[in-house]
Amino acid sequence: MDDLPETEPTTSRSRLRSILRGLLAGPLVLIGTFVVMAGAALWLPKGEAEVNHIVMPVVFLPAIWGVLFFWAYLDKKLWRAWAVVGGVILVHGGLIARHLLVGAST
Repeated sequence: MDDLPETEPTTSRSRLRSILRGLLAGPLVLIGTFVVMAGAALWLPKGEAEVNHIVMPVVFLPAIWGVLFFWAYLDKKLWRAWAVVGGVILVHGGLIARHLLVGAST
């Protein structure tokens, strides 16, 4: 029994980091996945049948979610994971907003 390492008591700082990482890797990554899926329809080529830009984001949904989730969960620097997921959401959200605003003005 003496071979077991002693565990440190959970501090409020590590608890806060766990909550922030769980919030990032859970609901925010899911929101980011749907925003990327919607935004990808704007930059993917339409293809011959003109449905590729709609079908491909749906097909790649598990991969998009997996990349964002594992990045957010496994990155050693929490601020960098927040920056990557936030940047992806902002870029694709901006693409969607631009498309809607330009489409509304024409």
